[in-house]
Amino acid sequence: MHYAELFCQSNFSFLQGASHPEELILRACELGYRALAITDECSVAGVVKAYTVIKEHKLPIKLIVGSYLKVDNGLSLVALCNNRNAYAELCRIITNARRRAEKNHYTLTQWDIASLKHCLLIWLPGHNPADKEHALWLAKYHRERLWLGVQRHLTNNESHRTAHTEQLARQHQLPLVACGGVLMHHCERLALHQVLSARRLGAQVADAGSVLPSNAERSLRSIDKLYRLFNPRWMQETLHIAERCQFDLGTLQYEYPTEVVPVGHTPMSYLRQRVTEGCGKRFGDTVPEHIRPLIDKELRLIEEMGYAHFFLTIDDIARFARSQNILYQGRGSSANSVVCYCLEITAVDPRNIQVLFERFISKERNEPPDIDVDFEHERREEVIQYIYQKYGRERAALAATVISYRFKSAVREVGKALGFSDVQLDFFIKNVNRRDQHTPWQTQLCDLGLDPNSHTGRYFFTLVETLIGFPRHLSQHVGGFVISSGPLYELVPVENAAMAERTVIQWDKDDLESLGLLKVDVLALGMLSAIRKCLDLVHSHYGKRHELYDITAHMDDPAVYRDIQNADTIGIFQIESRAQMSMLPRLKPACYYDLVIQIAIVRPGPIQGGMVHPYLKRRDGLEAVEYPSADVKTVLARTLGVPIFQEQVIQLAMLAAGFTGGEADQLRRAMASWKKTGQLLKFKDKLINGMLERGYQQEFAERLFEQICGFGEYGFPESHSASFALLAYASAWLRHYYPTAFYTALLNSQPMGFYSPSQLVQDAVRRGEEVLPVCVNHSFYHHCLEPNSTGWAIRLGLRQVKGLNQSAAAQLIAKRGAGFSQLTELKQLELGSGTLEALASADALRALAGHRYQARWQLMQQQQDLVTQGKPTSQYLNELKKPTEVQNLFEDYTSVGLSLSHHPIELLQSNGQLPAFTLARDLIHKHHQSLVTVIGVVTGRQSPGTATGVTFVTLEDHTGNVNVVVWAATAQAQKRAFLSSRILKINGIVEREGRVIHVIAGKLTDLSSLLSELNAPSRDFH
Repeated sequence: MHYAELFCQSNFSFLQGASHPEELILRACELGYRALAITDECSVAGVVKAYTVIKEHKLPIKLIVGSYLKVDNGLSLVALCNNRNAYAELCRIITNARRRAEKNHYTLTQWDIASLKHCLLIWLPGHNPADKEHALWLAKYHRERLWLGVQRHLTNNESHRTAHTEQLARQHQLPLVACGGVLMHHCERLALHQVLSARRLGAQVADAGSVLPSNAERSLRSIDKLYRLFNPRWMQETLHIAERCQFDLGTLQYEYPTEVVPVGHTPMSYLRQRVTEGCGKRFGDTVPEHIRPLIDKELRLIEEMGYAHFFLTIDDIARFARSQNILYQGRGSSANSVVCYCLEITAVDPRNIQVLFERFISKERNEPPDIDVDFEHERREEVIQYIYQKYGRERAALAATVISYRFKSAVREVGKALGFSDVQLDFFIKNVNRRDQHTPWQTQLCDLGLDPNSHTGRYFFTLVETLIGFPRHLSQHVGGFVISSGPLYELVPVENAAMAERTVIQWDKDDLESLGLLKVDVLALGMLSAIRKCLDLVHSHYGKRHELYDITAHMDDPAVYRDIQNADTIGIFQIESRAQMSMLPRLKPACYYDLVIQIAIVRPGPIQGGMVHPYLKRRDGLEAVEYPSADVKTVLARTLGVPIFQEQVIQLAMLAAGFTGGEADQLRRAMASWKKTGQLLKFKDKLINGMLERGYQQEFAERLFEQICGFGEYGFPESHSASFALLAYASAWLRHYYPTAFYTALLNSQPMGFYSPSQLVQDAVRRGEEVLPVCVNHSFYHHCLEPNSTGWAIRLGLRQVKGLNQSAAAQLIAKRGAGFSQLTELKQLELGSGTLEALASADALRALAGHRYQARWQLMQQQQDLVTQGKPTSQYLNELKKPTEVQNLFEDYTSVGLSLSHHPIELLQSNGQLPAFTLARDLIHKHHQSLVTVIGVVTGRQSPGTATGVTFVTLEDHTGNVNVVVWAATAQAQKRAFLSSRILKINGIVEREGRVIHVIAGKLTDLSSLLSELNAPSRDFH
């Protein structure tokens, strides 16, 4: 007995399917099915996941691509793709249905179904009077490709529905076929399916009653059971249909657009011409001897792999960005090639990164070229719209990103379905510390009052755990474009994104990679905006024109590296975090490649794999550098025998363990999903045995596997680190030589980076920069440079004022001329009371009214025409007292998010409200292991997954930052102070390693009540 399931929905039929596509395939194979059709509702979003698991596990089951379609007239069909033409037309009608509706919905018309000329159709009758009309219409247009589906779910009146279906088949001479109507791979998923169904209906499980499925018959069932339920002829018909379905996703061919190739050129000839032109620009008349052979080698490899169109497409986008003066930087293994340097896709000079060429394109693993291009984050939309305009909506769309349930959303979804109130769920979510690796969230919820022995409690825990990782909906990728020569909807359905003027395909980057389809990554990077703005300020105010490639031509300035080695890196790209700043004085970067390593080594991969300390010891000469073989040396010599980069791990698997190209690619993919799937474990025996067979020691082999596990999901590629290191150097150089312009540019590029505007301003002031307050007569919308006695000061812009929009600021600036002298002049602009109140609260009107209280009162008096008991208004207003220092501090943080007058800690200390403590600047004088008390505003809490429960807390006082380490037990024992304090006192122990100073927290005391109104939120857990 055999069977093919032709109607099966995965969890990509959102809030319907209760199993992953992979689970459905594996279970169907286990049950002995010949074929399984993944037929999600108006979608093919899940089919590549199913295809991939079959391919990777070499499963003896056929995947049929299809979709469940509901027409606006009540007609329900399953469309199956029997060949490539059928697949193209299915994608077309899904695209049309999705594009004519808002996101997450579709509108399918009878005309769409009539246009299907190749798809096989299974009609699922509605068992209502419309069935007769539907049968006549379907038979007229699709008789040769049409079946009537019979479903058996053992529900009420099912015998009547089956009889009705058989009658329709006789009357219209249509064949019958068995359909499972599957929504889950196993009967154990029934409870989850009921929860999802209840949420789709906006109801609770207890109230939904008969609307929810009452049994688990919509799971994959044994073939024996199916033969007992269905007529054998209907079962055999499933096999006949499956035999007709010969379409294979692996046969999809992707063709690049031809616009980028001029008439008279082939893609390769034009690429060679573009590289030759760029080579002259980059290297001048004399190309270095070792560069020319590299160019030839790379071009040969591009030609062999058929990637010329891809490079020309990236080149075209880069040329557009240059024409619009949009700063960009390419990254990735291919981006750091000589070809991309000549095409001006990257500013990374190949003379500085000779060691990276061998990973240009992995011919052995048949990987597509890796090029991501980062653009100024405020101007990337211009690039995106250029792509849409050049290729049209039919041929260009963004890849999807699958938004999955995480802990909070899963708790909320399950909790609502089970009848928990919003108040209860908010309480649970806010009080569970997911960073606590020693106390599972289930235990924490029990401590919060959830009874694990209750009926609801038992279901709650299981359902939340299962739902985590389920897809919730499709969103747009951060910038991965798919561009085709013909209509894209013939390759994959396209639908509307939530953002206007955006369309996305139904596959994510992993799906595209599985099918070998290329995407063009157009990404956004805040630091590029900041660098561009800084370069413009330097040109306009200092009269010097610098470009990114000028600054990074040599990257050997000792003064810049001294700043970096001293961890003076607030605001510097990639090396400004707590962990990076702690590592800098230990690694002491002194050249470009040191920065490449610095950026990659402070990552969970190297940390979890135990690579950091060995590398530092070898770098300092405290540990010998040894290699177990010459092959290993070729891979690890540049990192002193320690694997730091993702590429090195893959190379070791191939060279030392004998992995084939395909196996190495599977290893890379398993690393990427290690935390979700745990599939790395299946490579353990092959890796270790392969190394033992080649003469390596057991200890070395096992250590390498542990390092690979450490890299799982977190390994950082050397090619990306090389590009980031360039921007790190450029930002450090600009801050060293033009700090006023650099801080101004950073502030004008917010939100971005690791630090808030308040912290950036504090750092600028500590470095001797003068920062001037927001002023209605002197500030522009953006922060700007203003002359002072020593050169330039930073004038805060109107953009910093909360509640003031850019159009109102523009109107104010256009009308102020030489400046306002009275508030009445502002009133005449009719900016609105909200705008004027925002300016008054920000103390931006002090030039007109003295201080913020007077300004607000005078605005109120003018608005309400208050009686002043015969006194002149000015005399009456002069009687108002100025706000106190504390009141000004509150107002500053509330209205502009920072204060130029006093730091909260400085104010509390001067008022005698704080006990004795050590300031941040004085920690340098404290001995290792000495006791210390520190107090500061909590500006950040970091708890990396690699830190085994440790949280890094940053405290800020008026002299600098204090880096605090809070152990898990300390945080757990003092949970309230740890999680909610805004001003925190810590009694602890000083830990010193060279210039690196930490305070190991002991007692935590919440002092937030001393300044309870202070609006200075910390940046937690990022």
